[in-house]
Amino acid sequence: MQHEPFFAFNSYHIALAVIGMVVILARWLPRLVSRREPAAAPLVILFGAAAALLVPGLPPVPDPRQTPLVWELVSELTVIVALFGAGMRIDSLRPWNRWKATFRMLLFAMPLTILAVALLGIGVAGLTVAGAILLGAVLAPTDPVLAADVQVGPPHEGSEHPVRFTLTTEAGLNDGLAFPFVYLGLIVAAEGLNPGVWALDWILRDIVYRIALGVGMGWLGGRALGFILFSVPRGSVLADTGSGVIALAGVLLCYGSTELIEGYGFIAVAVLGLTLRRIEEDHPFHRKLHDFSESIEHALTALLLLALGSVLPMLFMDLTWPHLVVAAALILVVRPLSGWLALSGTGLDSQSRMVISVYGVRGIGSIYYLCYAGSHMEFINEAQLWSLIGLVILMSTILHGFTVGWAMDGLTED
Repeated sequence: MQHEPFFAFNSYHIALAVIGMVVILARWLPRLVSRREPAAAPLVILFGAAAALLVPGLPPVPDPRQTPLVWELVSELTVIVALFGAGMRIDSLRPWNRWKATFRMLLFAMPLTILAVALLGIGVAGLTVAGAILLGAVLAPTDPVLAADVQVGPPHEGSEHPVRFTLTTEAGLNDGLAFPFVYLGLIVAAEGLNPGVWALDWILRDIVYRIALGVGMGWLGGRALGFILFSVPRGSVLADTGSGVIALAGVLLCYGSTELIEGYGFIAVAVLGLTLRRIEEDHPFHRKLHDFSESIEHALTALLLLALGSVLPMLFMDLTWPHLVVAAALILVVRPLSGWLALSGTGLDSQSRMVISVYGVRGIGSIYYLCYAGSHMEFINEAQLWSLIGLVILMSTILHGFTVGWAMDGLTED
């Protein structure tokens, strides 16, 4: 009988060790130089890239351009959980006037960003019209996963500063609202730039029907889950068990059922969180639900960012100077300017408008949208899109991760 070598160095075990080491270092090293909560996201990406280049025997991560399904599924689950958590964080929806800034960011800043990025994609990066529209849709939303540093705190913490409230609600709702433009990119790729053929169908189906269904299913799901958790059976309700797994089950049920009837599941789970939080508002179980979902979100995010870092050297082989121009323009000009314009007339002071406009980090949602589009259609510019989006996520997490603490500290609490 032949024995294996004593030190076999199995690639799977190497991967586990590297994952653990990268996450620990990303969380620990910043504390040696600052007492702020560590800017772990950019470090996880950079350490993941370094590990892929330097650690021998590390198994390769699937190329998202060739095998997008696993990336799509993991990023989708991460965004779903994050959107529910964003809804759960909002202690109070009133006064309704506080939503003015959120709606302006959704209705004005996001379409302006999509248009500007699409024009940059065509004029600077040389993308097709369909690829440029898709690029704008993919990069427009503020990411709910990586925006924790600028969002409101967990349930029952209060002190919901207008800036934090706006960025939390924007991140919770704009992922679903970007979907019509993803579909628009797919439609243009399939049928050409001929609005007379598809415009009415796109408006009625992909905007009106699917958004309305997402909102409705989220509200119904929140009411139903609240009834199950807090009302029946009296004296032995599920909320008293303290088991947070019910949150994940409810989120998956709401998301899956909404998608089955062609609604926007991302909108549904955000509304689910907002609705559920209004039921038995002072019950401590809301905090347990939030904390459980947040733990899942953090674990999935760490794995995704590490995987993204490990494939960045491969994705950056297709990177060009025009990509760098587009990425820098989005982060430094397009998002800040569109946000600043959208927030005019809201009554926010200039510093608050600046923080909301600048701190719209890009991340996991962009990965999902591009995977989704790539799995539904072969795009001519797909390799360029992946290079550009990888660069935007890296630049965005670095800029925001290392400056957000300073920016938020400068805000005066109400």
